[in-house]
Amino acid sequence: MDCDVLRDDQWERIKAFVPGGTKGKRGPRTNNRLFLDALLWMARSGGRWRDLPERLGDYRSVKRRYYRWIEMGVLDDMLAVLAREADLEWLMIDSTIVRAHQHAAGARKQKGGPDAQGLGRSRGGLSTKIHAATEALGLPIRLIGSPGQRSDIAFAHDLVDGFEAKATLADKGYDADHLCDRIIEAGAQLIIPPKRNRKVQRSYDTELYKERNRIERFFNKLKQFRRVATRYDKLLSNFMGFVKLAAIAIWLK
Repeated sequence: MDCDVLRDDQWERIKAFVPGGTKGKRGPRTNNRLFLDALLWMARSGGRWRDLPERLGDYRSVKRRYYRWIEMGVLDDMLAVLAREADLEWLMIDSTIVRAHQHAAGARKQKGGPDAQGLGRSRGGLSTKIHAATEALGLPIRLIGSPGQRSDIAFAHDLVDGFEAKATLADKGYDADHLCDRIIEAGAQLIIPPKRNRKVQRSYDTELYKERNRIERFFNKLKQFRRVATRYDKLLSNFMGFVKLAAIAIWLK
């Protein structure tokens, strides 16, 4: 995929799921494809809204429509549709830290408390954590955002629930009895290295565990989108919108 342009075949895969663009007396009211190209330019470049090239539309209109899409859950729905094609021979879960720009702080208080903003404070500064579940080929099927200091295990159940995979792969940070029991009860093979402090060191398939590098490669692709690699948005929902947009682009590639 080019930096800010959808190919014809990519557009054909998703155009049926893009709301808006209904025809009026003078033709379509909005150009959905141009709008998605504008969002992709924003995600790739990491630029400010006002820096959006004129050829991609008026930045104020694009910005307002993007916020409406976030409220409507459009990007969540598009990702869910693409995830129907997932290869669930394996399910892999992990997380990655994203540093937040200083401009990401200072949002008005939101419903849901501190987690609504999704910013954590640590020695390294402000940060957000992206928790992800990918299928066997490393393509994303579920994404969750949280403050940077939240533990991986806190979102593990939300990542795996609802999927019927033959095996679930994760690093030892996910080695908790309640999660292991949940995975085994679901009928999946457990591929999680045991922590050193376990009294009984269970065995696991070390060769299959090597395939977990696929989710690491997914995070590498995700952070090629500058709007994802550094968080500029004040609200977690707006930032995660760009994360899901980048995930959709990875599916379409």
